[in-house]
Amino acid sequence: MDNKAILDELLELLAGNDVKIRKDSLGGGSSGLCKIKDESFFFADTDSSSYEIATSCAKAVSEILDIETIYLKPEIRCFIEQCIGEKQL
Repeated sequence: MDNKAILDELLELLAGNDVKIRKDSLGGGSSGLCKIKDESFFFADTDSSSYEIATSCAKAVSEILDIETIYLKPEIRCFIEQCIGEKQL
């Protein structure tokens, strides 16, 4: 699975859990999760690579979901775990 496919899966996970996705030019390296007035947003910096955005997205997924209690494709689970420093599958 390539970085773009992983990113797409991660963005779907966030969107499916009431996180609004914003794709904007932020100068590179600025993707991340934030909360504004009781709403969660994930800002995807279009100036960053798919890998950089996916890494930030994986960290955001781990913050809003307990990944141990849901089914994730093995490649997605492994990517998230690598990004947050847990054991690898």
